[in-house]
Amino acid sequence: MGKAVMVVDDSEPIRKFLIFALRSIGISVVAARDGMDALEKLSQSKVDLVITDLNMPNMDGFEFLRALREDREYFEVPVIILSSLSSDQDIETGLKLGANSYLVKPFDQKRIQYEVAKYIN
Repeated sequence: MGKAVMVVDDSEPIRKFLIFALRSIGISVVAARDGMDALEKLSQSKVDLVITDLNMPNMDGFEFLRALREDREYFEVPVIILSSLSSDQDIETGLKLGANSYLVKPFDQKRIQYEVAKYIN
């Protein structure tokens, strides 16, 4: 079975771009609109990696990451934060909460594919 990545972002254009970038290298994608949506979908889907935004309604990326790291099943799943938040404090907080990488928007397809390939192959 192939690898699966969850994309969590409230922006539909960003979700579509990431879905295209990942599917073009053979990765299946589970998309979610925010942290709450993502947690619901994780209960039904097994994923090998999560890419999450931080600024989202209902449950932001920091809260989602905290919930993910407290869940035995997803404690070790690699997480890439993809956010427009670029302050040192935001980056430090994301990494302290357990993100494996922190990318600042805007980004390009090759960079996303490279980052994902670092964690799943």
